[in-house]
Amino acid sequence: MEPSSLNPMRPLWLFMGFFFAGLGFIGTVVPGMPSTVFFILAAYFFSRSSQRFLNWILNLPKIGPIVRDYRSGLGMPRRAKILALCMLSFFALTSAIFLIPVLWAKVLVLLLGAVGFWFIHRRVPTKEVVLAQQQLGEAH
Repeated sequence: MEPSSLNPMRPLWLFMGFFFAGLGFIGTVVPGMPSTVFFILAAYFFSRSSQRFLNWILNLPKIGPIVRDYRSGLGMPRRAKILALCMLSFFALTSAIFLIPVLWAKVLVLLLGAVGFWFIHRRVPTKEVVLAQQQLGEAH
């Protein structure tokens, strides 16, 4: 489905797509900053604003297959999920303990880290589990 160029929200969605794609590219070079989640968000916004830029995200050499898997309901590979949870925990805790001097900011970082951890752990499917369930469904 081609996004309508007459939709008044299209410029905002296009802007958000580029914003999150930019954060994704920054995340590929900044240690501890995620990138995949930003590319997934960019794909979401581009799907509502520009088929051309959606295709661009989906065809990026390393990130495209991951975004395609997520969009098709496969979630994240187990190894990537474990790595994401470990990095999220490490950087949230390290930031709160050593880098942030203000108590309310420490609490905010820990709270956001906990929400992110919960979301990835409980809401993002594990690719190997989804594929195994699909194979079981086909066998019956």
